[in-house]
Amino acid sequence: MANQNELTVPLLPLRGLLVYPTMVLHLDVGREKSVQALEKAMVDDHLIFLTTQKDISIDEPAAEDLYQMGTLTKVKQMLKLPNGTIRVLVEGLKRAEIIHFHEGEENFSASLKTYEDRESKDVEDEALMRTMLEYFEQYIKMSKKISAETYASVADIEEPGRMADIVASHLPLKLKEKQEILETLDLKERLNKIIEIIHNEKEVLNLEKKIGQRVKRSMERTQKEYYLREQLKAIQKELGEKEGKTGEIKELADKIELSGMPENVKETAMKELDRYEKVPSTSAESAVIRNYIEWLVAIPWTKSTDDDLDINKAGRILNDDHYGLEKVKERVLEYLAVQQLTNSLKGPILCLAGPPGVGKTSLARSIAKSLNRNFVRVSLGGVRDESEIRGHRRTYVGAMPGRIIQGMKKATTINPVFLLDEIDKMSSDFRGDPSAAMLEVLDPEQNHNFSDHYIEEPYDLSKVMFIATANNLGTVPGPLLDRMEIITIAGYTELEKLNIGKDHLLPRQIREHGLSKSQLQIRDDAFQMIIRYHTREAGVRSLERQLAAICRKTAKIIVSGSKKRVVVNENNLEEFLGKKKYRYGQAELQDQVGVATGLAYTTVGGDTLQIEVSLSPGKGKLVLTGKLGDVMKESAQAAFSYVRSKTKELGIDEDFHEKLDVHIHVPEGATPKDGPSAGITIATALVSALTGRPIHREVGMTGEITLRGRVLPIGGLKEKTLSAHRAGLKKIILPKDNEKDIDDIPESVRKELQFVTVSHVDEVLKHALNEGDK
Repeated sequence: MANQNELTVPLLPLRGLLVYPTMVLHLDVGREKSVQALEKAMVDDHLIFLTTQKDISIDEPAAEDLYQMGTLTKVKQMLKLPNGTIRVLVEGLKRAEIIHFHEGEENFSASLKTYEDRESKDVEDEALMRTMLEYFEQYIKMSKKISAETYASVADIEEPGRMADIVASHLPLKLKEKQEILETLDLKERLNKIIEIIHNEKEVLNLEKKIGQRVKRSMERTQKEYYLREQLKAIQKELGEKEGKTGEIKELADKIELSGMPENVKETAMKELDRYEKVPSTSAESAVIRNYIEWLVAIPWTKSTDDDLDINKAGRILNDDHYGLEKVKERVLEYLAVQQLTNSLKGPILCLAGPPGVGKTSLARSIAKSLNRNFVRVSLGGVRDESEIRGHRRTYVGAMPGRIIQGMKKATTINPVFLLDEIDKMSSDFRGDPSAAMLEVLDPEQNHNFSDHYIEEPYDLSKVMFIATANNLGTVPGPLLDRMEIITIAGYTELEKLNIGKDHLLPRQIREHGLSKSQLQIRDDAFQMIIRYHTREAGVRSLERQLAAICRKTAKIIVSGSKKRVVVNENNLEEFLGKKKYRYGQAELQDQVGVATGLAYTTVGGDTLQIEVSLSPGKGKLVLTGKLGDVMKESAQAAFSYVRSKTKELGIDEDFHEKLDVHIHVPEGATPKDGPSAGITIATALVSALTGRPIHREVGMTGEITLRGRVLPIGGLKEKTLSAHRAGLKKIILPKDNEKDIDDIPESVRKELQFVTVSHVDEVLKHALNEGDK
């Protein structure tokens, strides 16, 4: 091996690649320093030194990260690709070793000592070359991965060093082994190494062939899948590993034994496991069976939590988490009491009905906490497919259990508190009616053997405490309602909102915004103003958003260093929340003619409606506006007919319907309104307009009217009364038959309102119209 003089050229580190002398190949170069090195080589004499990195993960290699021995190459061609990388064609010239490594700012370079293979060959070289060629030919025939043309091109080479390098480049060697061959400068030693490597590769190929033959003898020729499985077994046996699927089958069998499932379900699971063992792993059926077994094992069959039956403790938890809502709390404590006495009560099915933001979902979570049960929530909003509840049959691709069984898997016990959120938002289409599927879930007489299409085995839901929530019971099918115990949460009074805000919402928002109690204080007068002038709702969601806005502004003030402590009161509230958004109370500022205040029930709580009547010269035309529903239009027609029939008693011109057009309007025309409870309100407004007598501004009324003037009962009295209280009204006129519902109204509201029960419109007019202006 002859040494040459030192040479300094640009250096290009390679990742996962090695180039031998005389090799010609393409490289893609993307690293900035490598690109600079290439460009420098192109400017100089096209020479560049290629050496391999020891660790391919390093982006910026140093001298110690590179092998010292590499290949001096000539850049034949360079092409810039659209993605920014450079494709370069290089030809290996000779081995070279780094004497000095130069790390420039733009590129690497190195001073090299180059080595050239001797050209003359002796008898031993010839013998080694022939042996290597013979072995290489045998290897090509056995592996069938290298073409015969490659062998022909190698056989024509006469230089021993060049032949050794080209043969090495075609062998499946690891990078470290390739580097060893590159660093072997002695020709005889290099040829011997390559002969030894080819010999080892032949042994591996022979062993593979033996395994294939052994498998082939033990199988039927027509069963390709069986052949593959047996081949895998033979390979594993050769490697000393245990059979692949056996361990998996044993693991699943152990899980089935420990799951506590009933005997009939266990029998089904073991049959499926037996099928799974026989079905090939490559078959699609294999994954389906395994998925089914895993679901059977994952569902709780016997595991349960012990109920905490301490009524006093449960009462404390419910009171700490929620202010008010006495009926719901009382119902939960009743359940606990009966459970303590009998220890066998089936899980009750409660339905918490009320407007958004009154705490239905969080109340269910508190019930689970007070009972020491796991809690799981399933949202039913937008569910249209019966399979969402009952699951899909296993014949379908991607089949899985319904939401009930999925929820039980999440719960991990057989007696959780299971929240069916937004049960009124389910709908039906051509795929089935999910509310019909819910009947079995929520029927205490049926749910002990609930059937899911995917599981196909009866599952006991009788120990589950189901709690449903709904905003509007009107959209829930009757048979479904019949199976649930309805508990109505009407909304909160101003006092309740104040307490909820102070004790629950504000501390939570302070914590979530990284503040401390000492940094923010909101006075009661400011709280009251937020509730009255910045929110209008039955629940407290909007109130919490306003408190969050105050916390954000407080955080900004404290972080900027303006103040260390913020106190919000009625004087500076506008700085935090801006101008008042709502007018507190909708009571008129003075008594009005032809304007009556009605009380309405909506899905978000109660509301007040100003019903206006206007008279104009005409021919007795009745005009109704305000986007009224059919029922409300009929109430207006009934009220109009009643007033016409009582013109003499009321002191109204008997011919008014021939001389005047009557226009009845309910403001906020974009909002749809319907229901029978505006009957007496429309009649009062009509009489006021026709007689010129004003209506007391602090009177609100609700009730259905008949043609004879009878006042019929209505629903939603609690919600309507709360809205009247919010609106600043003082007297409520309601049907006599609704007198029993007054007890449901919070005492704090009852104290501030005067309730007048009536059975005829004459009584309504007596209390509503201002007698002094007759």
